[in-house]
Amino acid sequence: MKVEPGKPDPSYGDYLMKVLREATNLTLNKEFDALVTGPLNKELINKAGISFFGHTEVLAEISDTSKVLMMLTCDNLKIALATTHVPLSEVPKLITYEHLCECLTILNNDLQNKWGCSNPCIKVLGLNPHAGDGGYLGKEDQEVIAPAIEYLKTKGLNLIGPVSADTAFIGKDSEHIDAYLAMYHDQGLPVLKTVGFGNSVNITLGLPFIRTSVDHGTAYDMAGKKEVDENSLLEASSLAFNLATRN
Repeated sequence: MKVEPGKPDPSYGDYLMKVLREATNLTLNKEFDALVTGPLNKELINKAGISFFGHTEVLAEISDTSKVLMMLTCDNLKIALATTHVPLSEVPKLITYEHLCECLTILNNDLQNKWGCSNPCIKVLGLNPHAGDGGYLGKEDQEVIAPAIEYLKTKGLNLIGPVSADTAFIGKDSEHIDAYLAMYHDQGLPVLKTVGFGNSVNITLGLPFIRTSVDHGTAYDMAGKKEVDENSLLEASSLAFNLATRN
């Protein structure tokens, strides 16, 4: 197999997926304490005839995990996503009561078990502008998100929301928030990447093992150039090590 840096070839797709699956299985078998992944090009792999939406979905399938959660973190800012790599038009129908309860439970449990937060405070963003503005800008916030939050509060979870996304990350209470749950990819990640692009880490919650990754894509156009920044890979490796050795 001839590989030219910066020139993706769909014929690599099968090999890339084979490596990902093998590394995941070795981690599941406890031969590794954590899994750190680099970026994969979704277009390339799909052109190879392999259905691929992202690492998160593949890792869940291999580990037979029914529900996982994608979260990015940088310093003390942690933002999880209720939906990941789906068209924006599909997001509302994916935001269900059951799905939110599962996402928030996973987030709460991993904040406790992986980061040692005894009573994590989670701020939940609304789906619509101004969290629906009393139902005038969309009813999902009142009819789906708020009931899920109220139910989980009765189970002891420390939740705030739904709050308007445009002001969710500002204010004095931000320093007391352990994590945020955004409803979709481009609602939460622009904030985190503005704060710490190149230093943030992607972590998959809910898996039976630790998995971290870089916060960027393949950037084939930068292959062979000195401008390439390795910080996100170093941060992903450092976080994986720290979480694996915390206990």
